[in-house]
Amino acid sequence: MPVRVSNLSKRFGDKAVLENLSFELPDRGIAVIEGRSGAGKTTLLNIIMGLTPPDAGVIDGLAGRRVTAVFQENRLLESWSAMKNIRLVCDRAVTDAQIRAHLAEVGLSGEERTPVRVLSGGMKRRVALVRAVIAPGDILVLDEPFKGLDESTRGAAIRYVLRHAAERLVLLVTHDREEALAMNAAVTISLGGDDAWTPPCIWTGSG
Repeated sequence: MPVRVSNLSKRFGDKAVLENLSFELPDRGIAVIEGRSGAGKTTLLNIIMGLTPPDAGVIDGLAGRRVTAVFQENRLLESWSAMKNIRLVCDRAVTDAQIRAHLAEVGLSGEERTPVRVLSGGMKRRVALVRAVIAPGDILVLDEPFKGLDESTRGAAIRYVLRHAAERLVLLVTHDREEALAMNAAVTISLGGDDAWTPPCIWTGSG
């Protein structure tokens, strides 16, 4: 079923971050959330994930649906290996061989047992991405998931998401027009506009 956001509002002190926000998302497919810094993109994601309560408004269509996420921070256990960080969120049926295959798809073959603390920033980002994709979920939230990746690695990561999240609703926050185009977004939600680029919008609102 679609996800319907109706009259969503959120303030932090005197600052209105989201105000009377309404839109509808499909049951599956990719939706890009864009807007200038401070427009409320991450706040919107946090409300959808249940991490931040709205001041007003409702979201329908989330009941019973599991959400996995790549946050702006990697939120990995630094002393654990890439394998152990991913294993923490997996179903028991997922094998080590399957985890290795996922890591190989994003260019991390051979790094399965490496402690996260010695990985580069871009490598950590890819571990966080694999963890969110391989975890059981119906909605995949991606808050600038490709930051810190070079062009070729970013392309591999985008193809990886497209391969493995085709049956999910994917919410992507990005400031990069090329990323949005490469992800073939079906819906673009614009929160207050963006000076850098203006994608084809199905829905535009203020935030």
